[in-house]
Amino acid sequence: MITQNYSNHRRFVPMFHGVLFGLLVVTLIGSLVNLYKSFGDHQRLYSASLIVVLDVCMLLLFAFCRIFALKAQDRAIRAEENLRHFVLTGKLLDARLAIRQIIGLRFAPDEEFVQLAARAAEEGVPEDAIKRAVKNWRGDLYRV
Repeated sequence: MITQNYSNHRRFVPMFHGVLFGLLVVTLIGSLVNLYKSFGDHQRLYSASLIVVLDVCMLLLFAFCRIFALKAQDRAIRAEENLRHFVLTGKLLDARLAIRQIIGLRFAPDEEFVQLAARAAEEGVPEDAIKRAVKNWRGDLYRV
């Protein structure tokens, strides 16, 4: 397996992000064309409009299943990193840290974590800058 680092840490699932999303978009375009062509034919109009509604529902489902999984993952990351900070320092993470900053901190090894967390809280360092500041990347191979 390739070692994870800043340049390759984002997860892209071709069958989900490429194929499924592409099929949903093509289906939406086709259903909209079908609906447009059905405007003069009242027998087809109802079924054509239902197909558009179903396709919009599928696109919403596609988005929400990803959003919900990421929210659950964010909560788990916050809990894990809070525990890690507590184990290392005896204190919980600084309350000023936003969830996006904590997500960026998960890639820092224990040796860099406490100092980087303090700097992020003091200076309001954004997630991307936190990730770039990590010297010895700690891979997160179990994310959704």
